[in-house]
Amino acid sequence: MIFNQFSRKQKLFIVLFGIFLTNAIIAEIIGVKIVSIEKSLGFNPLNIKTFWGESWSLNQTAGALNWPIVFITSDIINDYFGKKGVKFISYTTALFVLYSFIIIYIATLLVPADFWVSVNSKYGNINDSFTLIFRQGLGIILGSLTAFLVSQLFDAYIFEKIKSKTGSRHIWLRATGSTLISQLMDSFIVIGIAFVVFGDWTLNQWLNVSLNNYIYKFFIAILFTPVLYLVHYIIEVYLQKDKLES
Repeated sequence: MIFNQFSRKQKLFIVLFGIFLTNAIIAEIIGVKIVSIEKSLGFNPLNIKTFWGESWSLNQTAGALNWPIVFITSDIINDYFGKKGVKFISYTTALFVLYSFIIIYIATLLVPADFWVSVNSKYGNINDSFTLIFRQGLGIILGSLTAFLVSQLFDAYIFEKIKSKTGSRHIWLRATGSTLISQLMDSFIVIGIAFVVFGDWTLNQWLNVSLNNYIYKFFIAILFTPVLYLVHYIIEVYLQKDKLES
């Protein structure tokens, strides 16, 4: 097999890049859906009054579901392949995301088969629904890609700065610390550009969803800290053979 010709570290990069790319593209596509956390869990919306006179409930983008995996994978890549590795996967993934949306846009322009519209008529005009959902995704591409690149590169910068001070110690500090800071930027930039600049959201809706996205990512980053140590241990064991042969 061709894959066996690669070193273990090269295989590791391919797998990590695959995880990173897959989760990034999925998050971008499903991010157009805004979900109610309370209703998803069977509760009524909180509707807490804010100091600016609006209400606050736990609404966030569905894309936040797996977005923390993107940044955790990015931190692992940074640890083993440095900032150059993170820049490579960030720019490459941005191009693949752009490519994905171009193909999706072309798909919305194609004329649907009559039988497909007919057999799904009980759901309304399924082609209109298809176009509406996926073109909504196209509408946030600028915000998504801007937030993605800015937060990714900033995450890599903060990660490297912390690592230069702590060395190989304190994995949790460089990984969780850089993620918490970069996710703050990502959560507010993507919603702001996508739905306020290019949409018709109110300031309250922007703050509500952005804050909820960040709170979710904040706790996930902390909860994933033990997993991060476990992954590092598994990787070190996996790479040990290459180290012994070199």
